[in-house]
Amino acid sequence: MKNQLLAATIPLLACGLLAGSRAQAASSTETALGHIDKALHARNPDIRREAVRALSLIASKEPYQQRLEAMLNDKDLPVRLAVVVSLAEVNDAKALRIALDDRTPEVRFAAAKALFDIDDPSARKALLRILHGDAKTSSSFLTREEREGLRLLQTPKPMMMTAVRQSGALSPVPGAGLGVATALKALRTSGGSDRASVALLLAQKKDAEVVAALKQALTDKDAAVRGAAIQAIALQDDPAMAKDAEPMFTDKNVTVRLRAAACYLRLSQMVASSEIPHGVTLHGTEVRSWQE
Repeated sequence: MKNQLLAATIPLLACGLLAGSRAQAASSTETALGHIDKALHARNPDIRREAVRALSLIASKEPYQQRLEAMLNDKDLPVRLAVVVSLAEVNDAKALRIALDDRTPEVRFAAAKALFDIDDPSARKALLRILHGDAKTSSSFLTREEREGLRLLQTPKPMMMTAVRQSGALSPVPGAGLGVATALKALRTSGGSDRASVALLLAQKKDAEVVAALKQALTDKDAAVRGAAIQAIALQDDPAMAKDAEPMFTDKNVTVRLRAAACYLRLSQMVASSEIPHGVTLHGTEVRSWQE
């Protein structure tokens, strides 16, 4: 009788745990996406650019890809350049071809180079126009000065300087996967950025010691290190690590918050796209078969 009661109770408990985990996951997903959407519509262009960079971790899937492509219409040049970089990371040739018609030569040139890196035929015509002198690769001096003046009015100085300091450690590089190229670029900087680059390099090593070190780095006093660590955790592609991103939704640094949001969305999406296997851990709760 006791065995029969136990056999009947365990499935109900397992279903309850699973339902609770799904509700928690839905809430965290809404929070993460809210962080990114808010940043995409921020008045500060540097915040919008950081949101675009964060989207590069998840932009190969909807609804995130559509959000990234829409940012090609942003009024700020550095934001649109960041969009091109992120589109190149996910090989979105269709959107990159749209960027070939951007109103500024910098974006058109960046899109042409990105398309060339993925062997898209449309890059040939654009690059030949540049070679023949029929197209420019940069704006005139007066246009650049006017644009920078407008940007300074929209960008608070502390945020602008923070973005400059962290850009070497956290900006993807067109034509290369997220992580390795970013880390190599960061190696050319100093201080915290060196440690950030190490975190990204370690993302390629998926073992227990590396994971432990990355999790420890999530509480580092250097925001660049925390941002690199959460990005590296995203690149581990381990759905069980999605929960490590949740506490960072409230990090004091906007770049870290956005990277954490993208990390959570990337890893939680891997759970949602497949059946939950026997023995999987959901937010710290292991779900096992009721037959055991």
